[in-house]
Amino acid sequence: MTISLETMLQLCIILPPLAVMGLVATRNNPNVREAMTIVTGLFVLYLTVNLYAGISQGDVIRVHWLEIFPGLNLSFAVEPLGMIFALVASFLWPITIIYSIGYMRSHNEKNQTRFYICFAIAIGCVMGIAFAENLFTLFIFYEVLTLSTYPLVTHAGTKEASRGGRIYLGILLSTSIAFFLLAIVGTWFVAGTLDFKEGGVFGPETSLTVAGVLLALFIFGIGKAAIMPFHRWLPAAMVAPTPVSALLHAVAVVKAGVFTVMKVCVYIFGIDLLGALPSTQALLYLAGATVLLSSVVAMRQDNLKARLAYSTVSQLGYVTIGALLATTLGVVGGSMHIAMHAFGKITLFFCAGAILVATHKSLISQMRGLGRQMPITMAAFFVASLSIIGVPPTGGTWSKWYLLMGALDTQQWIIMAILMISSLLNIAYLLPIPIQAFFPGNEQTPQDAQMNEAPLPSLIALSITAVICVVLFVYPQPLYDLANAVAAVPGTDHGN
Repeated sequence: MTISLETMLQLCIILPPLAVMGLVATRNNPNVREAMTIVTGLFVLYLTVNLYAGISQGDVIRVHWLEIFPGLNLSFAVEPLGMIFALVASFLWPITIIYSIGYMRSHNEKNQTRFYICFAIAIGCVMGIAFAENLFTLFIFYEVLTLSTYPLVTHAGTKEASRGGRIYLGILLSTSIAFFLLAIVGTWFVAGTLDFKEGGVFGPETSLTVAGVLLALFIFGIGKAAIMPFHRWLPAAMVAPTPVSALLHAVAVVKAGVFTVMKVCVYIFGIDLLGALPSTQALLYLAGATVLLSSVVAMRQDNLKARLAYSTVSQLGYVTIGALLATTLGVVGGSMHIAMHAFGKITLFFCAGAILVATHKSLISQMRGLGRQMPITMAAFFVASLSIIGVPPTGGTWSKWYLLMGALDTQQWIIMAILMISSLLNIAYLLPIPIQAFFPGNEQTPQDAQMNEAPLPSLIALSITAVICVVLFVYPQPLYDLANAVAAVPGTDHGN
């Protein structure tokens, strides 16, 4: 029996939430429950790879579910930018589940079935966002993603977790309602459509001032992209278990944010109009300020997860900068950085969780000499740090290179300086951790210190993602081809 590409597209979206019934039924048998989650994840990955093969051969893959009223549809389509997001999410889901098995059991976490249920719903939402054919469809899955991840943030059930969950939900819902929804309604009235289109939806008659206001509403309304001052939800959410942090920072929530920013900039505004808008430059500098300020804050954090959280705020700014540069090279760099950052940051969070499980340490000041006890974990941390910094032989090199070239192409000298300074700050807040772990100086661990690595499933997961960081340096071509296809969409001449 041959499954059509259209059916595969729908299965990518509905299979993860359908797995919920099986998870509930097997809640008293953890082995079966987790095996079912992994099998579902692998099948979604298989379907996503087939969709990638389909669009690589020129197939047009679209699915229409429901017409609310004329011109407003719940529908899906496969295009290069969505394909990048879907491939990253579908690849990292089963790996994160493998990691979670080791972490959740070793840490004796409660409500593990609820964890896997919310995780599955979140991944279904991610696939819906990735393949949304219009802003209406994207907005629905974007909001359900917020709601489905709230129980994950508050998983611990403590007062601190409840407070973090309130900040998380409050900021993301308020920005969506006050700005994002308003921008969508405004786009409908100005352009008469919410469909994503190559070159954008606004015609030459569109007022640049009106379009500029709409752009600002989108940038502030897409709270998951964590542009300052709407970034506090992200460090607040670090009260969640480490697998949830990995989900938030690499697989689902923040990537949904920057993906949406890129999607709106390329397929709602178009590169040409974006470059002509009066608000683009101001928003570009705001993204640059987010990159620098969050890097400075990260340097001051002694808690490892808090440092990584502010690092994520900074790295998300890179993608927003790539979109707002309004140039082909910027879009290529920003699109590639969605994937490069995902693998680097998820590895760092995996390592943070492994350290917590194996040694019960969460403060960086406590981790001197840890390399003797956890050599594999700290080696993976070192590799992932190089990728976040953007140096060979790791994949982050390429995305940062194209972002720099995009800034050079548009003569954005201040943005170029910000990108280079922020990379130096990345070195300052990431590299000392593995260096001090392996070369602790006068605070050396005993020579007979025993290896005390995390449980094998967690160790396998973080090793795989660290290796992928290197693979993406050696073989970035498929990712580059998709990113280049995003940037190659035609624009509309709106003048300057």
